[in-house]
Amino acid sequence: MTSIAVIGPGAVGGTVAAWLAQNPALSVTVCARTRFEGLEVETPGGLIKASPTVLTDPDQARPVDWVLIATKTYDTASAEGWLDALVGPGTRLAVLRNGVEHLTPFGDRLPAERLVPAVVDIPAERRAPGRMLQRRDGWIRVPDDAAGRDFVALFAHTPIAVSTTPDFKTQAWTKLALNCAGAVNALVLKPAGVARDEGVAAVMRALVAECVAVGRAEGADLPDDLPEAVIAGYRAADPDGVNSLHADRLAGRPMELDARNGVIVRLGAKHNIPTPANAMVVALIQAAAG
Repeated sequence: MTSIAVIGPGAVGGTVAAWLAQNPALSVTVCARTRFEGLEVETPGGLIKASPTVLTDPDQARPVDWVLIATKTYDTASAEGWLDALVGPGTRLAVLRNGVEHLTPFGDRLPAERLVPAVVDIPAERRAPGRMLQRRDGWIRVPDDAAGRDFVALFAHTPIAVSTTPDFKTQAWTKLALNCAGAVNALVLKPAGVARDEGVAAVMRALVAECVAVGRAEGADLPDDLPEAVIAGYRAADPDGVNSLHADRLAGRPMELDARNGVIVRLGAKHNIPTPANAMVVALIQAAAG
């Protein structure tokens, strides 16, 4: 039996853990701050339930075959405590996070061949501990190497489209283009449908255009029409959909501003590429949330 520990049972982590636990050949443990009774996810195909082992203390944990980190980027410290207990000689680590710097905090933990960065697009919302709403089956992309292919196999029984990509960098920057536009939702505190307003869409396009310029400087192969594609995606989505940055601001939690927009500003400065739209939205959200 393959053992899996999911650190961070939020919207994505809880949804992924519930789906993995549908396979009796997988032993799933959830590492959480607060204990809860089981997982329930309202999926596009109906309700699924799971009863993984729930741990709240790293001292209770033992090494596993796979660790999936699904904490927010600002919560790396809490994940580190779990890794001390969960990582053994053969453990592989998958990082399911936003942004383009997945492995930066964990590169000294394991050799590269046991690290799997993952780009995740699973529209989901955490309604309560262990209770999620999954709006679309979604997808996950990982590098096309041995560890990546083994990661894909873990999800063979699920409707989530998990696959490898030969160009992970481009995949990560393409997802970042979608995420950086979502800062507008967090700023105005309105769901995805606000993108149907042309003025709002123009701001989103400016954010994505800067992302494209910086991503290309970083080596990503991004198309000229990516800003329009992002707007089309927002307009086709559930108008009531709330992205994680928006949800965190509503709840008064820390936000992944640096991973979603700040990184564009930081790397833009490295390449002498102006990023005024992203710098502005970061400043405004920080001021509004402060």
